[in-house]
Amino acid sequence: MHQQFELQTFKVNGITLRAAVEGTGPLVLLVHGWPELWYSWRHQIKPIAEAGYRVVAPDMRGYGGSDKPHAVEAYDMATLMADIVGLIDALGEETAILVGHDWGAPICWNTATLHARRVSAVACLSVPYRKRGEISATELWRRIYVGKFFYQLYFQDEGVAEAELEADAETALRKIYFALSGNAPSPDSWLNRPADSALLDNLIDPASFPSWLSPEDLAYFVANFEAGGFRGPINRYRNQDRDFLDLADMGTVPVRQPSCFIAGSKDLVRWFVPNYDLYEDLDGNCDDLRVTEIIEGAGHWVQQEAPDQVNAALLKFLATLD
Repeated sequence: MHQQFELQTFKVNGITLRAAVEGTGPLVLLVHGWPELWYSWRHQIKPIAEAGYRVVAPDMRGYGGSDKPHAVEAYDMATLMADIVGLIDALGEETAILVGHDWGAPICWNTATLHARRVSAVACLSVPYRKRGEISATELWRRIYVGKFFYQLYFQDEGVAEAELEADAETALRKIYFALSGNAPSPDSWLNRPADSALLDNLIDPASFPSWLSPEDLAYFVANFEAGGFRGPINRYRNQDRDFLDLADMGTVPVRQPSCFIAGSKDLVRWFVPNYDLYEDLDGNCDDLRVTEIIEGAGHWVQQEAPDQVNAALLKFLATLD
C-alpha cells in the first residue's frame, strides 16, 4: 500500500525528514507516535487531501527514512517542535493544521501553545492536553509504579530496550501492536507486571493478526525498524525530565485554537494513572474543543483500527474551520 503515496524529503532544523505528500490547499501535518511511521496515517492521507487540503505526513526524526541523530537530547520537546515549525517553513506556509497521535499528540499540543502563531488548528488522537503538573511525567511514573514494571521507566537506561526490540523487530512489533490494540484481551499484560519484567515478557504474539494490520502493512513497519533501529524513537522518552526543566511554559496555557480529540475507548493511555480516567474533562485545557470522538472498542492505534470513524471525525472537525 505504501507504493500509493509520493514520498519527498525536506531539509528541516538541521536534518532531513522524509514525508508522504498529497493534495493541495491549506496545510495539514500528520504527526505519528511510537513506534510508528508516516505509514500509520495511510488511511487518512487521501481522504483529507480529497477534502481540499495539502497533507504532509513525515517520518519524525529517528524514524523510517528521516535522519536519526544519536544524542538523547536531540529528541527533546523543544527540538521536535522546531522540526514541526521548520517543516511548515520548508513547505512555504505561515501556518498549518496539526494532527498528532501518541507522542505526536503532545508535540502538536505544545507546538500549538508555544508556537501559537504557526498553528491554525489542532486535532490529537489518544493523548489529551493536560495542564502542567508539579513534577515531570517520568517522576510521576516513578511514584505511581513503585515495585512494578512501567515501560517508560524501562526505557530510561540507554541500550536496554533497544537490544530487546532489535533482536527480533518483527516479533517485537507484532506483540506491541497487539498488546495496545482493542483486540487485546486485557490491559494487564501492559500495566500490571513485576518490576523485573522486560518489555516483551508475557505479551501475546497472535497466531494471526487482526485485519486492521495486514501482513504487508506489518512488513513495511518491520523493514523500516530493522533498517533504522529503535534508539531514536525511544530517546523521546528519555527527555521528559529535561522537557519539564527546560520548558517552564509547557502546559501552562490552554490551547486557544480550534481543537479536536479522538481516541479509542480501550486505549491503555486512558488508564495510565490508576483509578483515573484521563479522558474525563477533555475541554478543561482547550478553549475551543469542537469535536470529541471516543470510538467504542478501538485501542491505541485508533486511526488504523477504526479508520472510517477517525476520518469522519477529522473531516467533521476540518469542516468547522474557516
